[in-house]
Amino acid sequence: MDILILLGSQSDLKITDKGLGYLKELGISFELRVASAHRTPEMVHKLIHDFDEQGGKAIICVAGKSAHLAGVAAAATLTPVIAVPVFNPSTAGFDALLSMGQMPAGIPVATMGLGGSGFANGCLYAVHSMSVFDASIKEKLGNFRRKMAQDVIQSDKDNQIIFNPKK
Repeated sequence: MDILILLGSQSDLKITDKGLGYLKELGISFELRVASAHRTPEMVHKLIHDFDEQGGKAIICVAGKSAHLAGVAAAATLTPVIAVPVFNPSTAGFDALLSMGQMPAGIPVATMGLGGSGFANGCLYAVHSMSVFDASIKEKLGNFRRKMAQDVIQSDKDNQIIFNPKK
């Protein structure tokens, strides 16, 4: 398995669609699990240990509120950990963003932006990191980027509006 995705709770699943789609499109293997740093710490440690034993390449942690999952994961492994904060109505997700973005020196965590875009970018960041050591992944990423560019160009052609009342 290339990537382990840990969700702090089932409610975090709602932000994963786009990123999981990217991983599937790029042919990157992943395992998605729900495990809480606070309610199931032994489970979190076992999942990370087993993933490391299998030669896993990156861990993505999705959590809201106090958002300790990524820090707990990073402390338990030498595998790169990517943190994705989740929006919550009471704090707009800033509590999670700040918790993840201010890890103490020595136990790094790469923190993405909030929500679905943050998760999608976290998935792509993991794949980019893997591409350094795998030319086939780098080629897939290049094709992925070219397709995104072509999609924008086509969207422009399909939606162009020019209004000039002076002619």
